[in-house]
Amino acid sequence: MARQSPHALSPVQTPPVRLLGIDPGLRFTGWGIIEADGNRLRHIGDGVIATDNAESVPLRLKFLHDALTRLMADFQPDEAAVEETYVNRNGAATLKLGYARGVALLAPALIGIPVLEYGAMRVKQSVVGTGAADKNQVQMMVRRLLPGATLKRADAADALAVAICHAHYRASRHAWAAGTQMA
Repeated sequence: MARQSPHALSPVQTPPVRLLGIDPGLRFTGWGIIEADGNRLRHIGDGVIATDNAESVPLRLKFLHDALTRLMADFQPDEAAVEETYVNRNGAATLKLGYARGVALLAPALIGIPVLEYGAMRVKQSVVGTGAADKNQVQMMVRRLLPGATLKRADAADALAVAICHAHYRASRHAWAAGTQMA
């Protein structure tokens, strides 16, 4: 009988996990929910939270918080991932994006859901294979990886891409942790 190599580790078995991806914005915040079961991903839902430009910034932020809170109550995610903000030339727009991002980070944290952050290049590289991918490439790969995803807007596709990125990095972290515990 052949001996098994000590380096041949069996895959780490973890229960399925529900992940919320968020692409924050003050006007449109994309969201996507997936379930990761090992290396299998399943689309649960996606959409966009739209705020009213005619409202004050504090009321728009409250609306965003309340919508994210309802979303989490409905879908019960185990973890959340938020896309990091990039800085652009318009300081006022960057600041407003930062406000929305703060709400996107805070809402899950307030109810005890772990939140991780990923830069846009890391998300694109994880989903498409290159950090220089354009929005069309990201949407095409999200559709391929998550059959049934509706992708109501590009913001929803970006949020699902953040969730996919988190699923990949999460699996790697768990495998690494299991490997170091066995050593």
